[in-house]
Order: sequence, then structure tokens, then C-alpha cells
Amino acid sequence: MKIRDGTIKLNQFLKLMGIVPTGGQAKLMIQGGEVQVNGMLETRRGRRLLPGDKVTVEGKTFEVDLD
Repeated sequence: MKIRDGTIKLNQFLKLMGIVPTGGQAKLMIQGGEVQVNGMLETRRGRRLLPGDKVTVEGKTFEVDLD
């Protein structure tokens, strides 16, 4: 998993956290309007997340911590 410049792509984060097993499923979930970043709907799978960002999926919130 590439973590560049202290950021990670949304679809990669979903895989890293075990929310989805594949990139294809991450893409469908994101484009299907099932993911929020910092309380806002996010439909771009390439959205770069920063440490401290909060990703919410199916009522569960995950905080980005790249350490």
C-alpha cells in the first residue's frame, strides 16, 4: 500500500481497514454514495486522506492514522 506525502487514497484506506476486500468493492461503495469523509458525502475514490480525517461507512467511523 503506497502512502505518499503523508496521505492515502480513500479506496486504499477502505481496503487497509478491512472494510472491503478489493479495490472494485471500494469503488462501488464510494461511487454508490455509501462513504462520508469528515461528515460530507464523498464519491471520489482517489480522494486523498490526511491524518485526522474521519471516514464513515455503514454508521461506523474510522479515523485516519498513518503512523
